[in-house]
Amino acid sequence: MAILVTGSTGVVGKQVLAHLEGSGLEVRALTRTPEQSRFADGIAAVKGDLSDVDAVRRAMSGVSTLFLLAPNAADELTQALQALSVAREMDVKGIVYLSVFKGAEYVDVPHFTGKHTVERMIEHCDLPATILRPAYFIQNDVRQKEPLLTHGVYGMPIGSQGISMVDVRDIGEAAARELVRRERAASRLPRESFELVGPDALTAHAVVEIWTEALGRTIQYGGDDLDLLEQRLRSAAPAWLAYDMRLMMARYQQDGAVASKDEVGRLATLLGRQPRSYRDFALATASTWASA
Repeated sequence: MAILVTGSTGVVGKQVLAHLEGSGLEVRALTRTPEQSRFADGIAAVKGDLSDVDAVRRAMSGVSTLFLLAPNAADELTQALQALSVAREMDVKGIVYLSVFKGAEYVDVPHFTGKHTVERMIEHCDLPATILRPAYFIQNDVRQKEPLLTHGVYGMPIGSQGISMVDVRDIGEAAARELVRRERAASRLPRESFELVGPDALTAHAVVEIWTEALGRTIQYGGDDLDLLEQRLRSAAPAWLAYDMRLMMARYQQDGAVASKDEVGRLATLLGRQPRSYRDFALATASTWASA
């Protein structure tokens, strides 16, 4: 039997596969273009994507554990629900689903509510799943390179309430640990959930202080302008996705997304160490930029 990793070529999927290397388990990676794949030895590329239910059925044959990461697509909810239904048909014994932190609370943010609906299916159908709920990805801020270095500005309008941003390497490791645990279990394990969060409540003020230290120059905050954010996103993404991101950021500004000590502690127990910090990311990233 095997582990199937969806979203295998994305930021998180790559981290999951990296942490599964050397596990001694059979690992398959779902990809639209297996002929172009550059996976590590021992990881088999499987053709397909979640929008093609026939391809999902073929890919799920012989799979005992599934990592389900649905894409940022207009039909993300449909893709995720269908994948779970196919997993039930195939009698998959373990599922690790990538949801989102605060999905139950941010009811006006489409992709948050969609992921929470998937969680409802998992609960209602009593699926043997681990639900992972990551906060805002720390590595999203690699995209701030140009405004930081050229203009001395941090441009993501995260506001002043605080966000417990998470490092994608911690997401990948947490997912891999749960995949291995479920794959190696002799039988189905009970449902479990973890909030994937960082150790700090990061406000705009805290982030610009960190970047000021990391870059050795004064960094300013670009402000809370959501019109500007949406306009900028629409230059590289569909209008519906840009608006979805705007709604998410509006909730960050209004309510924040701060994890409790218990939530951070549970993740630390899963990882066997403390989650990575934004400051360590910024210092390492600034060093990389300086040496490039």
